[in-house]
Amino acid sequence: MRLLHSGKVRDVYEDRGDLILVASDRVSVFDVVLPTPIPDKGRILTALSLWWFGQLADLVPNHVISAEDVPEEFAGRAIRCKKLDMLPVECVARGYLTGGGLREYEKSGTVSGVELPPGLLDGSALPQPIFTPSTKADVGDHDEPITYERVEELLGEDRAADLEDLTLRIYELGSERCEDAGIILADTKLEFGLDKAGEIVLADEVLTPDSSRFWPLDQWKPGARQASYDKQFLRDWAEDSGWDKTTAAPELPTEIANRTRLLYIEAYQRITGEEWV
Repeated sequence: MRLLHSGKVRDVYEDRGDLILVASDRVSVFDVVLPTPIPDKGRILTALSLWWFGQLADLVPNHVISAEDVPEEFAGRAIRCKKLDMLPVECVARGYLTGGGLREYEKSGTVSGVELPPGLLDGSALPQPIFTPSTKADVGDHDEPITYERVEELLGEDRAADLEDLTLRIYELGSERCEDAGIILADTKLEFGLDKAGEIVLADEVLTPDSSRFWPLDQWKPGARQASYDKQFLRDWAEDSGWDKTTAAPELPTEIANRTRLLYIEAYQRITGEEWV
């Protein structure tokens, strides 16, 4: 195999004309990779992504070739994938206002150019889910929100419309499945590519605790910090630790790393209905 790219969380190899996408136990917050890995994280993300790819198969094709035909040392945390021409846009769907979307709203009343009603709080449900794309940054850089019009400039009107439609339909289906499990899917980030025929294909990971915000439905309270089954727990810890986000990232205390692992497992078990082994 040949290493093509090492990202914040995933490593991409070329093998026999395919790609091997390997999910590591690395974790990043504020676009910085922390020095402490989260045990089992790569396996959890891979297993949950594969479950969602199956759930979404009738809605959109995906890049998965096999989860078994991978090198033995990566078993359980790697997927053999089709090569795609990846689109240079992060496709984000939001049904609730928080995180970077909230910060943008507080400055301008909009998120990625979408105007929202006044008076919304951290955690408020939006009148309807919205498509809020962003740039796709390299390691160490930050994704930046862009407008729908900018997506049209980058990809053309038809392709932009298809991405918005697919992103919101995936979010809608994901929200329904999560609600059945007692979870609010607050937002999610998706990546798409084009296959050899020029068709849009869902790629990377999908609806995981790294790429989505999962909130316990019975604890949701707008205007407060939400309980979560996702990476927000680590973001909150990093904020509270006093780290200035410019110096070297701090090591995670063992209890924080273990708590993060348990939250990821909780998300997997609630959503899939399967026991984590």
